[in-house]
Amino acid sequence: MKLIFKSLGTLPLRRFLSTVPKPLNLVQEAALEECCILVDQHDEECGFASKRDCHRLLNGNLPLHRAFSVFLFNTKDELLLQQRSSTKITFPDHYTNSCCSHPLYKIEHERKDIEGAKAAACRRLVFELGIPTSQCQPKDLQYITRIRYMSKGDGTWGEHEIDYIFILHKDVSLDPNPDEVSTVLYIRKSKINKFLKNLNHPITPWFKLIAQHELTNWWDNLRSLEKVMNHKKIISY
Repeated sequence: MKLIFKSLGTLPLRRFLSTVPKPLNLVQEAALEECCILVDQHDEECGFASKRDCHRLLNGNLPLHRAFSVFLFNTKDELLLQQRSSTKITFPDHYTNSCCSHPLYKIEHERKDIEGAKAAACRRLVFELGIPTSQCQPKDLQYITRIRYMSKGDGTWGEHEIDYIFILHKDVSLDPNPDEVSTVLYIRKSKINKFLKNLNHPITPWFKLIAQHELTNWWDNLRSLEKVMNHKKIISY
C-alpha cells in the first residue's frame, strides 16, 4: 500500500509507506462499536449511541451527536487536507479537512464540551496523522465555533452532527495511518478553489459546507483568530 504526500505551491514532499496487508474492513467495523455522545439542538448531552447507530440511516433519520473538525495550517499558512482511506465505511475516498472524528462517551474527560472535544481531537491527530503527542496538546488548538449539519450521504451512511471547529496553526511531523488516510497534502489559499473544483473524488459534506461558507474568513484571519471566534452561536446549515 502506498501513502502519498503532496505539497502544492511549495517544494514537493513525498513519502511512501509499505505496510503489511491488514484486514481494514474489520478495523473499520470495530470502530463502529465505539460510542458517540448524543446531544440536543442546544448541544446538551442526552445519552449515547454507537457510531454504527449514529451514522446508519433509519427511515431517513440520524441521531444528532457531537463531533469535531481540525483545520491544520503550517507556518506558511498552508492548509493540510487528507483523502480518507478507501476502506472507510462512511465517505470512503472523500477529500476533507485535516482531521475529523468524535469525542467518545466512554472516555469520561471527552464529555466535557470544548475541553473534551479538544482532548478527542488530539487523540485522533495522533491516531490518524501520526503527529507526536508533544506537538498536539489541547492548548495548541484554537476553538472557533460549532456547526450543525446533516447529510444523508450515500443513502445508507450519513452524518448529523454538532461539529466543534478547531484550528491548529503550527508546523508538525506527519506519519499518517493508512487504515484511515490514503493521501495528505498542504495547499495554499490561492490554490484551494481550483483544487476542489477539479478533484476526481468527492468532498465530505461538512468540509464542502465549511469551504463554501467559512474557510476563507478563517484563513484570512489566522493571525487574529479572535475576529472569527463565535463561541455562543451554533451555526446551522
